[in-house]
Amino acid sequence: MKVSEIMSRTVIRATPETTVREAAENMRSHGIGSLPILRGRDRLGIVTDRDIVIRLLAEHEAAAQIPVSEAMSSEPACCHADQDVAEAAALMGDLQIMRLLVVDRSDDLVGILSVGDIAENASEELAGQALGEIAEKRGSP
Repeated sequence: MKVSEIMSRTVIRATPETTVREAAENMRSHGIGSLPILRGRDRLGIVTDRDIVIRLLAEHEAAAQIPVSEAMSSEPACCHADQDVAEAAALMGDLQIMRLLVVDRSDDLVGILSVGDIAENASEELAGQALGEIAEKRGSP
């Protein structure tokens, strides 16, 4: 099974200047947990709901007005739309991440793949393996 068969095709995006409040409102209204940060076609990073809570809200009183570039993870991990889902799941486990940006062969962003997408549409076993690796590595000293 290919990533393109199960990825989320609707990609809600943000720019580095998007405020945390705007990002959080977008996540809430679309029922998503992450936003890729782009400037034109350039993928600068990804911000997750967890990034906002851990990196900003815990440290800044006025976090809602801070740009998401302050909380995003730079150089977001990507996979290709025609890549096998098992390879993408293994990459998630290796990198200890829950989401991958999906690009086509022209390197354009075409979707997002989450562990949840894998569990719901491909294989609970693959999703479980990725989550197991993430948890195991996070628990390592």
